[in-house]
Amino acid sequence: MLPLIALFIAAFAFGTTEFVIAGVLPQVAGGLGVSIPTAGYLVSGYACGIAVGGPLLALATKTISRKTLLIGLAIAFTIGQAACALAPDFTSMLLLRIAVAVAHGAYFGVAMVVAVGLVPEDKRGMAVAVILSGLTVSNVIGVPAGTAIGNLWGWRATFWVMGALGVAAIAAMLALLPRTAGSSNSPASLSHEVRVLGRQQVWTSLILMLMLMIGQFGLFTYITPTLLEVTGLDESLVPWVLLLNGVGATIGVFLGGKLADWKLMPSLITMLFLQALMLGVIYAVSPYPVPMVVAIVIWGGLNFAIGAPIQTRILAWTADASNLASSLIPSGFNVGIALAASLGAAMLNAGYGYRSLPVAGALAMLVAVAVAVASQVWEGRSRVAPPLPAAAE
Repeated sequence: MLPLIALFIAAFAFGTTEFVIAGVLPQVAGGLGVSIPTAGYLVSGYACGIAVGGPLLALATKTISRKTLLIGLAIAFTIGQAACALAPDFTSMLLLRIAVAVAHGAYFGVAMVVAVGLVPEDKRGMAVAVILSGLTVSNVIGVPAGTAIGNLWGWRATFWVMGALGVAAIAAMLALLPRTAGSSNSPASLSHEVRVLGRQQVWTSLILMLMLMIGQFGLFTYITPTLLEVTGLDESLVPWVLLLNGVGATIGVFLGGKLADWKLMPSLITMLFLQALMLGVIYAVSPYPVPMVVAIVIWGGLNFAIGAPIQTRILAWTADASNLASSLIPSGFNVGIALAASLGAAMLNAGYGYRSLPVAGALAMLVAVAVAVASQVWEGRSRVAPPLPAAAE
């Protein structure tokens, strides 16, 4: 359990710096002299760094000790936060965020494989949930705290605190992560790594990731201005709403882990459909503070409950060649984030308004339902079992 805690702490640090930008987006935009929709590209740029750079870095470092690599990535994160705090303009801030994001993408790919290798097969869903909970707890603690710090002392102070989180992550992994972590599997050849991506359970799950992120980040990227302008909340209440969203997400991620270890695909399909309904509810209640806050909490829970079975499914179906596929987990999520943030910016610039964002998300979730049902039927007809892990030599 202690190694999982170390991986959790680093995931919390990475998750906080990724998500906190939504809480301080208006301040960052003002401080760097750009519009809020333009500042939204700090979200999509970060996501692109994860999506493209993460898999490439994971492949380039597959022969390095997993513990050494994970600590090195945490060091890169820490230096990156200090640099972001000192960024003089929007362009430099964007480039620095992308650089940190490359380390982020490689970290989560490696950490997921290490985590599932530390537990029995029937606990893989919960191991994934522990790593994912680093992201959800970042919403419970990191994002609201970072938002409050930004409101009190400016957004640059938020990034200095992120740097301190990086130091804590480095210390935790040095102390708690075994030197042999992740050494039980032998590296597969690049051709085999690529071939496993052709398994339908893998590429359909990546499609589900894209749709899930459009359903989540099309709205979450602009959650602060939505709550201020559509719902009419006072700015001081926004961190508390983000806190409640994170509480819902934390409950959801462990529920999703349990469901992944129980009945993965039926649970996943049901939750995808419920999320489509939930986004429709958010559209309907967005002008009303109390119903809107309740809806955001449930929506946050479903977002992360859905993520655990998707990731567990990919790890199960790529166990014989997990390096590239595992790095495509954060990549797939963040391609979706980039699309969502960019789609949101385009919709806002076209004059549709913040209230239109959950409508686009609901449509994406209905696409996900159709893909998941088709994938389950296909798998049932093929009757092929998931592969066994490749043994270390």
